Amino acid sequence: MNKELIMRFALKEDIPLVLSFIKEIAEYERLLHEVVATEETLNHSLFSEGSTAEVVLCFLNNEPVAYAVFFHNFSTFVGRKGLYLEDIYVKPQHRHGGIGKKLFKFLAQVARDRKCGRMEWAVLNWNRPAIRFYENVGAKPLSEWTLFRLNEAEIIKAAK
Repeated sequence: MNKELIMRFALKEDIPLVLSFIKEIAEYERLLHEVVATEETLNHSLFSEGSTAEVVLCFLNNEPVAYAVFFHNFSTFVGRKGLYLEDIYVKPQHRHGGIGKKLFKFLAQVARDRKCGRMEWAVLNWNRPAIRFYENVGAKPLSEWTLFRLNEAEIIKAAK
């Protein structure tokens, strides 16, 4: 059987699928308890005027098998926008077949075509398979930087 891999940007009607991928990656990362996204919030965040995040979906013979979420950030040092990869996820039964590498290449082509100066992402320290994957595509970990985060409640507190 000939396997056809299709990659495309998500459409509004894909929101339930996007949410299911978000929950699946969160479960894999042991963070499902942190997911508060809904179809409504995703619709607003991905498809309203001024939205900044984008989703790429991968289908193998019309079956959804992978997705990626990204947005543009900015580097003052480079003086140009960058592509920040929030999520890249391949369903476990479809790993090790090159889908992740093809999806990553697609995202690198988006970054190149949009003249991004950098492409960045975070990976959980325990996720050795992901770290090996990124090292195999030539990525280097930035050990001199530590990622910090404020959640919504902390943002409100910091804004007072």
